[in-house]
Amino acid sequence: MSNTAVTASVEDLVAEVTRLREQVEAAHALAQRAEDRGRVENLFNRYMYLHNAFEDEQIIPLWVKEGTEGIRARYTNAGQYTTWQSVTDYHRGRPHPEGKLILHATNTPVIEVAGDGKTATGVWMMAGTESGLTDPQVAEAFPDMYSPEEVLGKKVWAHWVWCKYAIDFLKQDGEWKFWKFRCYELARAPFEENWVAFGLKNQGAFDLDLMYFGDDGKPVFMPEADEPVPSTNHPYSPETTQKLEPAPPVAHQTFSDNYA
Repeated sequence: MSNTAVTASVEDLVAEVTRLREQVEAAHALAQRAEDRGRVENLFNRYMYLHNAFEDEQIIPLWVKEGTEGIRARYTNAGQYTTWQSVTDYHRGRPHPEGKLILHATNTPVIEVAGDGKTATGVWMMAGTESGLTDPQVAEAFPDMYSPEEVLGKKVWAHWVWCKYAIDFLKQDGEWKFWKFRCYELARAPFEENWVAFGLKNQGAFDLDLMYFGDDGKPVFMPEADEPVPSTNHPYSPETTQKLEPAPPVAHQTFSDNYA
């Protein structure tokens, strides 16, 4: 075999090894991104299971660690939270009232892990129910949200509720954590009323900071917000059109704050 042939054979071998190495690296990156996507989806699903069971204290460790720059949470138009303490205060002290049921079922996820593997972004839809019992005297302050009849001498609130979520995740110490969290309540309606009629008279409620009703059925309001919201959420109304908000994430290489 001539030197030229040997050289060509070696070059071909080097090229083949290089091609195979690139394929292995690409396959590894694809597998890692798929694993990351699955872990992100599990993280949010775990959040919802805990929230439905009123075990919000267990959600706190699912957030980025204290001191992480850029942490943020927002649930209403009343304001947003921008410190680790204020964000996690939302999950502290939630009661387990008798007769209360929340069942939030999330679906339709679109999750994109950034190409650099450091962050991920996801959006979800949620359809669920919320219900509980309230002393009649307390219920007088919120007459539109209650059913006509009483159960065990208390007023009943039983609602359909629909929301959307847009969440950014950060990988810290090899684990995915909540970093920026936004909930868009889209619509709700008492069991006996359709959401079109209720949506017309319930617009002002989205600007309030009501968080839940406590053990005694009295309203508990959100912790004081750190800053105003930069833009308001637009829930369903029979007088408005729907918008693509939040927009599903697309493939990207590095983080972009799209849901601020």
